[in-house]
Amino acid sequence: MTIDLQRDFFTLFGLARRFRIDETVLEAAYHELHGQVHPDRHAHLPETERRRALQWATRVNEGFRTLRSPLARARYLLELEGVDPGLATNTAMSGEFLMEQMEWREAVEEARSAGDVTELEQLHHRLRQHAREVFEVLERALDADHDLETAAETVRRLMFLEKLQHDIDDALEALET
Repeated sequence: MTIDLQRDFFTLFGLARRFRIDETVLEAAYHELHGQVHPDRHAHLPETERRRALQWATRVNEGFRTLRSPLARARYLLELEGVDPGLATNTAMSGEFLMEQMEWREAVEEARSAGDVTELEQLHHRLRQHAREVFEVLERALDADHDLETAAETVRRLMFLEKLQHDIDDALEALET
């Protein structure tokens, strides 16, 4: 079994290069590839072959992790298109979005300070719903409109939302222990 380590992850798993993927197909392709390249299957071979098998297995695992995560998949698609979403350097967001973030953060902090687990759980639920709506915007930008600028901005928005989700999870965990 030989895997071209230069192939993109979509090609590796036999998927179209799109944001919306069939996760069942991804999972099946992963298990098929993983079974073929697992280092244990190559343990009896010479050192160079064992190293190559480890590289294959690493590439398959990295590809699966990337494509399985919607946010990572979107970032990867942008990367394949030569677009840097500017995650480290481009933090410019609309005033509306920044106000929304401030409101979310204030609500989380108030619930955390009050020890209000129910409110934190409700915020968690509302944020997940909001993130689903933003992911729909991202899917449309990438798959239907091929609007890479909007997609890059939406990825940055989703990263803010993901961080906020982690903050809520941390607050819940702190209150529940």
